[in-house]
Amino acid sequence: VQLQASGGGLVQAGGSLRLSCAASGFTLRYYAIGWFRQAPGKEREGVSFISSSGGSTYYADSVKGRFTISRDNAKNTVYLQMNSLKPEDTAVYYCEAPNERRCVPPLVFNSTGYHYWGQGTLVTVSS
Repeated sequence: VQLQASGGGLVQAGGSLRLSCAASGFTLRYYAIGWFRQAPGKEREGVSFISSSGGSTYYADSVKGRFTISRDNAKNTVYLQMNSLKPEDTAVYYCEAPNERRCVPPLVFNSTGYHYWGQGTLVTVSS
């Protein structure tokens, strides 16, 4: 079971990127997904969360109004649309899932509540 984040790249400040999260080994549509990021020398931090149905979404204050999380359960994919990017958004972005279907971690932005993750995707925002 592994999650794969993709869609990162180099973008100028003010630009946009759309990240995708796909799964191998299980059906993503049954799981809530959290997006996390980790910048060099910093701890992993929660960015956004979406429930398995897509009915509940949460955002860190630092990205609220700029990032949008969504999911297409027919395609077994979760997206993170990132607009108005800032240099401080530079990080490796990971998608993570809890270990049970339809489970919502007690603290959605705490990585310890998640069980599955995989390779991240690097987002670099130049000033």
